[in-house]
Amino acid sequence: MARRPALSPSRASDFRQCPLMFRLRTIDKVPEPPSAAATLGTLVHAVLEDLFDLPAAERTEQAALAAVAPRWERMLERNPALAELHEDDAALAVWLEDARSRLRTYFTMENPTRLQPSGKEEFVELQLPDGPLLRGIIDRVETAPDGSIRLSDYKTGKTPHPRYGTKERFQMKFYALLVERLRGTRPALLQLLFLKDGGTLMLRPTAEDLANVEAEIRDLWVEISACAREARFVAKPSKLCDWCNFRELCPQFGGTPPALEPEKAMKALGLT
Repeated sequence: MARRPALSPSRASDFRQCPLMFRLRTIDKVPEPPSAAATLGTLVHAVLEDLFDLPAAERTEQAALAAVAPRWERMLERNPALAELHEDDAALAVWLEDARSRLRTYFTMENPTRLQPSGKEEFVELQLPDGPLLRGIIDRVETAPDGSIRLSDYKTGKTPHPRYGTKERFQMKFYALLVERLRGTRPALLQLLFLKDGGTLMLRPTAEDLANVEAEIRDLWVEISACAREARFVAKPSKLCDWCNFRELCPQFGGTPPALEPEKAMKALGLT
């Protein structure tokens, strides 16, 4: 059974970056080739998830590093097309070592033998009253004996400059809003672990923070809904265009996106 359309932090970020990209990815569902960077993130996340399935004493750096190759083989079994990400065995070896490097960095940041998550890759979903259905997956949830909650998210990239990181902060506040509404308890701490350079971003969300992120989500949904009703999602050129999978369909690069009727756009977003 197909899930109802919902807004996630990633899709919200897509719309902010470029409404046309959001449309092609979310409404038209144009196939995209796998990327080495995104697949690296999936691999590292999977190894860390598996790590916390082990007894505490066995959550060692050696165990994590040893799990990289077997986890990669399991990913290939499920999706053989991933083998095309690497030109040859030498390139694959470099890429796998990059994954191991991220895991080594993780062990300089936390001691997993002392942690006991109450949730891993936790699926959360909330219908915002008079707004969109919200959905996401939280990498790790910990609940202290006093009931306080910490949400953690792994990022395989580098720590953003203090002037940036807006997307990452929005994502964690988005999750905090869902957890507060679903559990009746506001998370005490949100942390993002950047595994490329070992940086950490920590947030202690306030009631005002969550009220603001809810208002931000509602405003964004008004914009998305208006675009759907008109079936008009305009390209927003930026330096990120160089990495876009949809350039061939983008008018900014001489392309033509598929025809779109308002009914299709609204149905795809759950507006009908």
